[in-house]
Amino acid sequence: MDRIWIFAQADPNAHEVIKAEEITSQNQQQTTQTTTQQAEPNATGTTGKKSIQNQWSQLIFIVLIFIVLYFVMFRGPRKKQQQQEQMIKSLRKNDRVQTVGGILGTVLETSDNEIILKVDESNNTKIKVLPSAISRVIEQK
Repeated sequence: MDRIWIFAQADPNAHEVIKAEEITSQNQQQTTQTTTQQAEPNATGTTGKKSIQNQWSQLIFIVLIFIVLYFVMFRGPRKKQQQQEQMIKSLRKNDRVQTVGGILGTVLETSDNEIILKVDESNNTKIKVLPSAISRVIEQK
C-alpha cells in the first residue's frame, strides 16, 4: 500500500470542495524509525547485564531439573533393584516367600539360576521359579 487517501469536509452547510490529504508510507516509516532510535540506547544499556544474569539463572534452573530427573528416574529404580538382588542372595532353606504371581511357598533349594519352592505340605508339591520371580520374604527361619 503506497498511499492512503483521507477525505474530510470542513463545513457541511458550506458548498466547498472536499479536501484530500495524502499520507505516504515513507512518512510513516520515518516517524517509526525516529521513535525506535530514541528508545534503543536506553534499552541496550540497561538490559545487557540483566540478560546475561537471566541466561545464567535459566541455565542453573535447567541443570537442577536434570539432577532431580536423574534421581527420580534412574536412582530410585536402581536402588530398588539392588534391594531385590540383596534379598534373593540372602534366601536360605525354610524361608517363606511370595512370588510375583502370588504363590506362597517355602524355599527348599537355591541356586544362581533357579529356586525350588515347596508349595503344598500335604502333597509335597514343589515348583521351580527364577530368582527374579520372588517378590518378598514373608518369614525367615
